[in-house]
Amino acid sequence: MEDNWDTIADWYAAHLDRGSPMHDFARDALLAVLPRDMSGARVVDLGCGEGLMTRAVAARGATVVGIDPTERLVEHARSIEAADPCGATYAVDDGTTLATVSDSSAEWVTAGLSLNNVPDLEAALRSVRRVLAPGGRLAFTVPHPCFEAPHAGWADSGDGTSRRIVGDYFAQGFWRSANPSGVRRAGNQHRTLSRYLMALIAERFAIEVIAEPQPDQRLIDHQPHRAGLPPFLVVRGRRCGGPAR
Repeated sequence: MEDNWDTIADWYAAHLDRGSPMHDFARDALLAVLPRDMSGARVVDLGCGEGLMTRAVAARGATVVGIDPTERLVEHARSIEAADPCGATYAVDDGTTLATVSDSSAEWVTAGLSLNNVPDLEAALRSVRRVLAPGGRLAFTVPHPCFEAPHAGWADSGDGTSRRIVGDYFAQGFWRSANPSGVRRAGNQHRTLSRYLMALIAERFAIEVIAEPQPDQRLIDHQPHRAGLPPFLVVRGRRCGGPAR
């Protein structure tokens, strides 16, 4: 049986609980484009998983609801909240509809490594636009489209260092990693860099930030071969114009 988010939910929650330098780096990269003080801000965390990003945003004073379609992951998030409350709430919902979220009800939507799991990017962005108040912002991370494309790999350069082998960059769509201990064995939607940016422009988001953060020392110590390339793309956009279409 092929894995999906339902089958890996317990493994994933345990993986993050033990400490994952890669996921901690991704969280911090997204936090870097958010205000340090988010007191009073209403935030929707799209694709919250077990709540890693949700809790980090709540710690900055925001009122946060985490949304995820995988019921078991939401159960983990709620269990963590019950054991160590930060004020976050959670709902099982689809990122392409955000049906549990009211129109114009949030100042921010965060999406940490989740839009790459949503099959219909354009539908998700339309839903994000709907739930954002005018001038509200979307901030997200995705695996870097250039360096984390399907079938990318590593090769020995001959001098004791590793070099990245670029994968099938233009092969947009669903793919599944063959790494039995990797998150993307559950599947992932690969999209080009231009696809993400043009989709934002089409949904009338003004792009404010594009970042390709350099791996921090924790990640380098854990995976030295990643020192020279950004594993993630970070984007922040502001909702412009009138009501959602």
